[in-house]
Amino acid sequence: MKLLFSLSLSLLLSINVFGQKTEKPTSKDKAAIEHFKKDYKKKNYKKFTGNISVKDNQVLFDTKIVYYDKSDKITKLILQEGLIYPQLLTDFQIDKFENEDSDRTQKRFVRLQKNWKDSFEVNNIKLSNASELLFLSSDVKVKRFKISCKDPKFPNIMIYYIELTNKNATDKTSIEEFIKNSKLTYIYQKTE
Repeated sequence: MKLLFSLSLSLLLSINVFGQKTEKPTSKDKAAIEHFKKDYKKKNYKKFTGNISVKDNQVLFDTKIVYYDKSDKITKLILQEGLIYPQLLTDFQIDKFENEDSDRTQKRFVRLQKNWKDSFEVNNIKLSNASELLFLSSDVKVKRFKISCKDPKFPNIMIYYIELTNKNATDKTSIEEFIKNSKLTYIYQKTE
């Protein structure tokens, strides 16, 4: 009986060690929850088609670099699979700038500059602390994640909320298999 109890207790305690990192909604996540309720529009983003090289704690996408924490397996997998990459984030920033109803004077000033899109260039960023947001995912074929981004050009940390869709996923699909066979279907950025 003691052996059975010991085995049960050790199994119960080890579940947390092998489980994936998840988060409960914080007060800062309330805006993301509202965003997904009101402004969500599914898209299909292409995977990176160039050369991807993984070394130590960095991933090289052709000539652009993204750093990550070695202990962050989710971020590493997302980068390795080419789901998120600097060129995608650059295009996302440009689209966001062009489509936002922000200061028109600023938009005119930026567009008067030669090569104005260069100011949105993403390179040498660090992605970290990826976690699955179970409170935003109700379908087994869709998982949403939160990833912190530190860009040396900006003082604040940016948070990317991303959605990955895997049409073949079941409730038994591991997080690794889910990411390997998924597509990026939504991205939302928020500054902290």
